[in-house]
Amino acid sequence: MLRVGLTGGIACGKSTVAKMFADLGARVIQSDTTAHELYRPGEPVYDEVVKRFGPGIVKSDRTIDRAKLASIVFGQGRIDELNKIVHPAVIQRQGQWIAELAAKEPDAVAMVEAALIFEAKTNGRFEKMIVVTCTPEQKVQRFAQRAGTNEAEAQAEVERRTKAQMPDEEKIKRADYVIDNSGPLDRTRQQVEKIFAELKALASTS
Repeated sequence: MLRVGLTGGIACGKSTVAKMFADLGARVIQSDTTAHELYRPGEPVYDEVVKRFGPGIVKSDRTIDRAKLASIVFGQGRIDELNKIVHPAVIQRQGQWIAELAAKEPDAVAMVEAALIFEAKTNGRFEKMIVVTCTPEQKVQRFAQRAGTNEAEAQAEVERRTKAQMPDEEKIKRADYVIDNSGPLDRTRQQVEKIFAELKALASTS
């Protein structure tokens, strides 16, 4: 098995690239999906997050309002406080997934998609690291489209979130592979196919 980390800047298309890898046969787990599961009522992470950040982040159906939570953690500089609650639980859940996958598919390419692999210093869990990039302008445009907001609001939010992340240039230096997602999707797919062929070969010999 080969353990691979997939990361990149905000709104650069990590999830799009992850799906391309999955379509080729990689086994992919997304940290956002794992976190969503941990934010469910009754989970220890849910209880701790509500305790720390207040009942104002809870919607009428008892679920956590992710937008309100993001506004608090990024607006008040409390991202580290949230990460200390969520990251250990996410890493543990992902570790269980990788162990189960290794037992069933020893030749698999196991890929974890996450925004803060380098920042959380968890890159040591992976044999290979992939970084997805795009231009600063594309980050704003894509975030605005994804969030259904205007470009001015998107610009402010992208800048706010980017401050909590390692600069893309530094991530690129630490990457084994870099995928430029600033052009047409076909070009991105070509890069993914080339990298996956290498990863698959490594997985079968590791």
